[in-house]
Amino acid sequence: MLPLTMEHQRQLRMVQSDIEHAGGEAVILETLALDNKQEALVVSRFKRDREQDYEEFLEKCADYKKEIDKEIKAGHYTFAEVKENDEDLKKLKGWLDKIKVLDFYGAPACAAAEKQLAECEALLEGYADEVFEREQNAKAAPPQKPAPQKKAASAKRKSKA
Repeated sequence: MLPLTMEHQRQLRMVQSDIEHAGGEAVILETLALDNKQEALVVSRFKRDREQDYEEFLEKCADYKKEIDKEIKAGHYTFAEVKENDEDLKKLKGWLDKIKVLDFYGAPACAAAEKQLAECEALLEGYADEVFEREQNAKAAPPQKPAPQKKAASAKRKSKA
């Protein structure tokens, strides 16, 4: 069961066509709830399912933030870490997009999920800026001169003796 939209109708007709081309039969029906109570029940089920999806997404955002915080505390400022965290952020974005596609009735947790994703993006941006700055500073720093060798000093003492 899906809400009646032009996109859903088009997708269902494509599925129907595929089924018929494979030798099967498909029937698409439009239904109406018997009353407002029944319609509210269906809508609440859709919202509940999306709320569960958003809650899981929010947990993954919290894990993502903890991972970046762990890298910062450990002093892991590398391009490899930025790349890995960037890939993870792309996965989070894709997952949220998939949830939103199925959120036909606007589950309340959508706003919180979008806010958390924005916070993840900002955290990664700050971390990446620090990595790039450290890399630039490392390139700009003059090479350090090697410390004088102690062997030469002890050789001079031996020759005076």
